[in-house]
Amino acid sequence: MPTLSPAPAVPPASRKGRPDLATELRMTILRLSRRIRSESSAADVSESQYCVLSGLSAQGAMTPRALAERDGVQPPSMTRTIAGLEQAGLVARNDHPSDGRQVLIELTPAGAEVVRETRRRRSAWVSRRLAALSPEDRAVLSRAVDILKEMASQ
Repeated sequence: MPTLSPAPAVPPASRKGRPDLATELRMTILRLSRRIRSESSAADVSESQYCVLSGLSAQGAMTPRALAERDGVQPPSMTRTIAGLEQAGLVARNDHPSDGRQVLIELTPAGAEVVRETRRRRSAWVSRRLAALSPEDRAVLSRAVDILKEMASQ
């Protein structure tokens, strides 16, 4: 894999009217993220509902409070989200094994299928775009993934 040398610091004015790198990168990542999120299963699930389903898929059954904390939303908002998912048959409420005051929310088989199908569609969209690139461009993106992971971990 080719090694990328750091790009020279180019003042915004000398980039022919283009925004600075930080702005361009931020805007591009947001656009790409929106485009990838548009690839979802046939189920009529909002992005916030999908986040709950995906989290349950990854972490297993959780309390509504834990789901709200994980997603950074207020408990009443999570209650509405869970109610919609429950009504659609994508999650189920079960008694907490050690705390009778709590319930656990878990994926149903239909909810697990929504997560699988959404992930499949999103990965397929990205794979098609990558396949259209040259091997050199894919190598650059591979290196960029490492750099972005490092940035995200800081």
